Amino acid sequence: MEGEEGEVERLPVDLLAHIFVLLPSFVDLAQASGVCRKWREGALRSLARRERLSFAGYRMDDDSAARLVRHAYSLRDLDICFVYNCSNKLYCSSSRSCWGCQITDNGLYKISLAKCIGNLTSISLWGMAGITDKGVIQLVSKAKSLQHLNVGGTFITDESLLAIANSCPHLKAVVLWCCRHVTETGLSMLVKECRKLESINVWGMRVPVDCFIGLLAVSPALQIKPVSIHLGVGAGAAWSIS
Repeated sequence: MEGEEGEVERLPVDLLAHIFVLLPSFVDLAQASGVCRKWREGALRSLARRERLSFAGYRMDDDSAARLVRHAYSLRDLDICFVYNCSNKLYCSSSRSCWGCQITDNGLYKISLAKCIGNLTSISLWGMAGITDKGVIQLVSKAKSLQHLNVGGTFITDESLLAIANSCPHLKAVVLWCCRHVTETGLSMLVKECRKLESINVWGMRVPVDCFIGLLAVSPALQIKPVSIHLGVGAGAAWSIS
């Protein structure tokens, strides 16, 4: 046993980092980092090489999430969504109590201070019931390279969409699934300012049909998901996409 441990200890830190990059779960990575100082250094270097980091399905607090992101210097894709596991089935619930997400606005603020945020091209905040406009605005205002954003299932308002419109000129796709506090005013601002926007998911929102017609007038090639608009609906009617 001692001989085997000796062989492992001879592995150079860079090789350990390369091995740790292959670990799919950051929980495994955290356990590996606790073996010894050398493995901890390898774990930190592996974080610096990761281009994608996902917290989906794990209960993360503000400090833990921010600490991991802070060491991920090469990060391009950040997934902070909350997935609820029940009877071995993963799904997102529309109930605040079921979501139970522990990351708050304070956590998003701490994450926004990481050096990698300006290079992120994709962020998912799916189902994070514990965040508000305050945290989202802090994060997106630093994500100048953002192309894909998922804020579905959150309780954001037009204030967040205004910040996105002003800070994310390269945005190509946005998911606003069940963001029922977002109005036609916010959608209009977003489409007018984000000229590279290609698709927008508005499932479960309640907005006037005229709003979607107006969005297509501004950007005819815009894909409004999940279903196409029926232009025959009377003006001023509210259209719930489901």
